[in-house]
Amino acid sequence: MARVFTREQLYELVWSKPMTHLAKEFAISDVALHKICRKHGIPNPPLGWWAKKAAGKKVKQIPLPEAKPGAPDRITIADGEFGRESANLAAARERARVQASEGDDNEAAPPHPIVDRTIAKLRKEKPSDIGLIAVSEGGLIKCEVAPRSVDRLAVILPRIVRAASLQGFQLVGGEGSAHFKSETEVIGFSISELVKREKHVLTDAERSKEEAWQRKRDLAARRNAWDAVLLDRPRFPEWDYHPTGRLSFKFEQVYVFGGGTAPRRSFRDAKIQRLETMASEIGVGLAVLAAAKTEQRLKREAEERRREEERRRRELAERAKHIEDRRIAGLGAVLAELDELDRLRRLIAMLTTEVPVESTPRLSTFLSWARDHLAKREARLSAQAIEDRFAAEHLFGDDDDHAFAPSRWY
Repeated sequence: MARVFTREQLYELVWSKPMTHLAKEFAISDVALHKICRKHGIPNPPLGWWAKKAAGKKVKQIPLPEAKPGAPDRITIADGEFGRESANLAAARERARVQASEGDDNEAAPPHPIVDRTIAKLRKEKPSDIGLIAVSEGGLIKCEVAPRSVDRLAVILPRIVRAASLQGFQLVGGEGSAHFKSETEVIGFSISELVKREKHVLTDAERSKEEAWQRKRDLAARRNAWDAVLLDRPRFPEWDYHPTGRLSFKFEQVYVFGGGTAPRRSFRDAKIQRLETMASEIGVGLAVLAAAKTEQRLKREAEERRREEERRRRELAERAKHIEDRRIAGLGAVLAELDELDRLRRLIAMLTTEVPVESTPRLSTFLSWARDHLAKREARLSAQAIEDRFAAEHLFGDDDDHAFAPSRWY
C-alpha cells in the first residue's frame, strides 16, 4: 500500500533512523530513497553522522529548506514488490518509485477528455442481464461496471492518468480501446467489477406463477391434456447476479520468458485499500510492465537476429557447397571428354596401322568420320571454346550459384 507524507513528515523520518534501515521498511534501496529525498529537497544525514551520534559526539541536524515553487505538497512512496525479477525490471521499479513520489493518491486529479467521454458513455448505457454497463468502443476506456460505480470511476481514472503521466505515459485513443503510450511502448488496460453469482430463489410473484401452473397441470392430468400444460410452464432464471462494487484494474498480459516473476498487472479493491488510493502503485506497475515488454521485445529481436545470422551462415555454406559441386561436375565433364578423345586418338592410330592398303568401305568411312569427329571435339576443348562453355553453363564466374535454392528447413 502506498504511503503518503508531507515534506516535514518525511524529513523527520529520515533524521530518525539510518537511511538503510528506513529503506528496508519501504522495500526500496537506500539509493532510491536518497533520490526521492533529493527530488523533494529533503536533506539527509551526512556520512558518519549516525556513528558520531552513537558515540555521544555532538552532531548537527541540517534544517529543512523551503520547498521549491510548484513542488508537490505530498510525497508518495509506492508499495514495493517482492519476488525474483531481472536486474532491468528491478532498476525500472526503483526509477518508477522515485518518479511516483511526486504524486498524491489522496488528491483530486485534473480531468481528461478520454476519461470524460468514457464516463459520459457509461452513464447513457443500460445494464446487461448481470447488472453491468460496458464500454469498449474505439477511443474510449474499456470498462464493465455497475451503474453505481460510475461515480467512483470518475474519481479513479483521472488519478491513474496523472500517475501514468509521472512515468512518461499518456492516455491516448485510437481505433481500439484507449491505452497508455510512451516513447517506446503501448500498454493496454481495462477496468471491471466483480459480480457475485447466487442460485436463484423464487420471488413471491414467481412462486405464484409456479403454483398456478401446478394447479393447471393437475387439472390437465384429469383431462389427459399434458402437452398444452407443458408448453405453458413458466421459466425462471437459474442464477442471480449481483455486482459487488469491487473494482479491478488490469493491464494487458506481458509474458516473461526465461524465469523470473511476471510483473504485476492486476490491482483490485480490498478491505482496506481501494483503487482511489492505488494510483501510484498502478503507475509504478505500468512503468515496470512497459520495461518488461521492452525487455522481451529486445530479447525477441536479439533472438531473431541470432536465428537470421545462423540462417545466413547455413545458406552461405549451402551456397558454397552448391558452387563447389557444380565446378567439380564441370571439371569432371571436361576431363571425361579429354579421356574419351585420348581413347579415340588411340583407336584411330591403331586402326590406321592395321588397315590394309585397300581398306574395306565401312572401315574407311568410319576412319574418315572418326578423324572429322576428333577434330570437332578437339576444337571444343580450346581455351575460347571452354570459356564459352563455362559462360553458357554459368560456371567460374559471378553467376556460379546458378539455380541455387536455399533449404526451407531453417
